[in-house]
Amino acid sequence: MVEPIIFIVLVLIGYALGSAKLINQGNEALVERLGQYHRKLKPGLNFIVPFVDQIVMEDTTREQFVDIKPQNVITKDNIYLEVDAIFFWRIVDMEKSFYAIDDLQGALGQLATTTLREIIAQNTVEETNRSQSKMDTNILVQLNNTTADWGVEILRLDIQRITPPESVRKSMEEERAAVIKKRAVITEAEGEQEASLKRAQSTRTSVQIIAEALRSHPETKEILRYLVAQDYVEASQKLGESSNAKIVFVDPANSSEMFQELIAESVNHESKSKNSENGTI
Repeated sequence: MVEPIIFIVLVLIGYALGSAKLINQGNEALVERLGQYHRKLKPGLNFIVPFVDQIVMEDTTREQFVDIKPQNVITKDNIYLEVDAIFFWRIVDMEKSFYAIDDLQGALGQLATTTLREIIAQNTVEETNRSQSKMDTNILVQLNNTTADWGVEILRLDIQRITPPESVRKSMEEERAAVIKKRAVITEAEGEQEASLKRAQSTRTSVQIIAEALRSHPETKEILRYLVAQDYVEASQKLGESSNAKIVFVDPANSSEMFQELIAESVNHESKSKNSENGTI
């Protein structure tokens, strides 16, 4: 009498052990009953019917990646490039990923490689380097249009490296160097122009100050003549020291009159400006 009870208990224990299935967090499993899809098992403890139900697939729903090996791709302008990329994906529908496609990861790798070549073939080398992020987006859209039927979502794709031939790389480096040189020349010219304007403004201010001083203190004219003559002598010495200088002789007898005329013109011009302003007021 005891033996049948022990047998029944053992059978029940075996049934329980055979029917209990533990699915880890982040995974899902598919169950077939008598060869046909029956249901999907979620993470945690699940029970199936032994000998009738069978788990045919258990896979992760977490993010995965596929590294696309370097590929030789030809561009729109017939230049061969070596392209290396990686994309990240995850299963969103376990049933489709098992029944709609065989060798899911292999199919994803082949699809990504083909799509990558197709997109790059529509662009020139310059466009490929300039709009890499745009190409990533276009490839991602095309991949998801196909993988949606496989129960898979492509999360992102990154083109890690685009390697052109040595001759193309050299031409691109020379072009970049020319662009940098052009910017430097433009910046230098703009700086010289700004400096010239500031010097002109400074000279104009100095002349106005001198003219105002001459009107207020006529006795300073002799001092001004001395300073102008001193600047003239220093400028002549600098010209003489320069290897490219051309010496221009000015008659000292006439130079004093020339300086006086310049000073007088400055004073008269300033006086006219003041009179005009007073008349307007």
